[in-house]
Amino acid sequence: MTSDMEQYKAEVSEMGFEASMEALEQLVQELEQGGTDLDRSLEIYERAVVLRDHCKAILDDGQRRIQKIIETADGIKTEDFDVE
Repeated sequence: MTSDMEQYKAEVSEMGFEASMEALEQLVQELEQGGTDLDRSLEIYERAVVLRDHCKAILDDGQRRIQKIIETADGIKTEDFDVE
């Protein structure tokens, strides 16, 4: 992996979910417009994978943190949200 890609990964790791999704959408639009050469297409794909993985990590973390609130006779009880 090139140092440019390592730098890009570091930049992406600082992005929030919305910024990451926006950057991913821009890359997809660039590919959809066509006219990009093979090297640029591969670079776009590589960057898109980094962004996709980052978004997935954010969502996975959010899923782990989601809690449902259950009212009980003793007050409010929280427990981990189970998606399965």
